[in-house]
Amino acid sequence: MSRAAPTAVIFSGFFILGNLIILWGLLLPDLAAELALSKSLSGLFFSLMSAGTILGAVLGGKYAQKFQFLKLFAALALLSACWLLLISLVNDWRYLLLLITLIGMTYSIMFTIGHTLIARLFANRRAAMMGLMDFMFSLGTLTAPLWVVLLFRYLDDWRWPLRILAVGLVVIACYSYWAASRLPALAQPARSGARSLSYTALLRQPLFLLLLLVMIGYGAAEWGQGNWFVSYAVTGLGLQAEQSRLLLAWFTGGMVLSRLGFALLLRWLTASQLLLLLGILTVSGALLVKLGATVALLGVGNLLLGLGIGAIFPLMLATVMDLDSDNGPVLSGIASIGSAVGFQFAGLLTGLWAEQAGIVNAFWLVPLASFWLLLTLLVFCRLLAARVSRA
Repeated sequence: MSRAAPTAVIFSGFFILGNLIILWGLLLPDLAAELALSKSLSGLFFSLMSAGTILGAVLGGKYAQKFQFLKLFAALALLSACWLLLISLVNDWRYLLLLITLIGMTYSIMFTIGHTLIARLFANRRAAMMGLMDFMFSLGTLTAPLWVVLLFRYLDDWRWPLRILAVGLVVIACYSYWAASRLPALAQPARSGARSLSYTALLRQPLFLLLLLVMIGYGAAEWGQGNWFVSYAVTGLGLQAEQSRLLLAWFTGGMVLSRLGFALLLRWLTASQLLLLLGILTVSGALLVKLGATVALLGVGNLLLGLGIGAIFPLMLATVMDLDSDNGPVLSGIASIGSAVGFQFAGLLTGLWAEQAGIVNAFWLVPLASFWLLLTLLVFCRLLAARVSRA
């Protein structure tokens, strides 16, 4: 049975999703100007998207295995396309907030399906393939600013990028449905007559509870850096905006390299050893960014932070799925929920801290989140070693 078609569906779908998740930050100034979004409403916009992501992760983890994976992926892609087309037509911010919640929910379920299906298709190469899948997602986040800037030279309207992505999602939906019809065995539900999976049962196990805690630190460190570094560099360090964005590109580039190449290190390191190495790189990069006094040190710090944090999500998820592949949807859901909680935590706490003490002090959240990440990774690896020794 060929795995090429479903793999291509998920990989291309993740590339589109990467474009989608980064698009809102690119379009927010235009959205805010046209729909009269205040600063607080703009913050609520991202909070509701994150809330939708958490809801989607819960629903996808519990119920996705009751449906045909590829056909469900196709249906969700069509739904997402509909939400995007509706957003491109709105003239009232109230509808925008409702639709972005739905976007977050459908996106998150597609994310859960992708991780679960690839993990099952490539059980013998799970970490490497999941790393490549998340690389496609990161590639989408890197390419979106380029084609959006180019598009705006000819069509300076925030609605057109949404319509273009909607067309891409329709293509993915058709491709996914075609793959399901060609490979009916892969299109079947994961378990015939299966009951919904339980988050509670898994979170009672310390190892899987640690997955949630690690992902909270991961989400806070990644999104704290991604969302606040430019503001920190411009307002706190006095750098120019363009220079600050170029420095942040070292962070995103490091993440892409990490996700593309970490599987090679698994030839010489165990998953636990590599996780700890990534955690140490993350802390080192975060401290260098916060304490660096020159542009060169800030660039190196961003690169180290990206190299460290980039591969943690796919490696963690592959490691826990190796232990309990039957609960793959729930494990993916736990990872997504933890990352979304960390995202919310980084956004809200940094903003509140910055209002009270300034962005220079508030940016300490990224190193603190990195230390939390390394600490939870240490505990996770200890529990993992104990479980493997008992097996």
